[in-house]
Amino acid sequence: MTSAIKYIGQLRCESQHLQSGSIVITDAPTDNHGQGAAFSPTDLCATSLGQCMLTTIAILGKGKNIDIEGATCDITKVMNPAPRKIAEIICDLKFPTNYSEEEKQFIEQTALNCPVALSLHPDVKKTVSFTYG
Repeated sequence: MTSAIKYIGQLRCESQHLQSGSIVITDAPTDNHGQGAAFSPTDLCATSLGQCMLTTIAILGKGKNIDIEGATCDITKVMNPAPRKIAEIICDLKFPTNYSEEEKQFIEQTALNCPVALSLHPDVKKTVSFTYG
């Protein structure tokens, strides 16, 4: 088992990562009766895409001596109103280094094929930009 989730009331859930014991609280978004006091479940889904992209690049880049320390990813989640679902995730990846063209191609292909990207439904539009240096 990966996590244990408990509904704690007021449209919030507490999730515990069983291996580490770390806790994440989610809250319904303000546009859907929540307080917006924490990530919503769909915020976490969108955020996971950027985290997975950076983590996968770091893992696979290690063997190619590609260091991405200091890289960032800004996420914008666009919701579809009916049925309520994620319509688009916009990922703006920024790297502090200006890599070679070969390294940039590796970074971009790795990001676009990370496990979360490959797990999202094809109807979820993924708009990804890369900025270097």
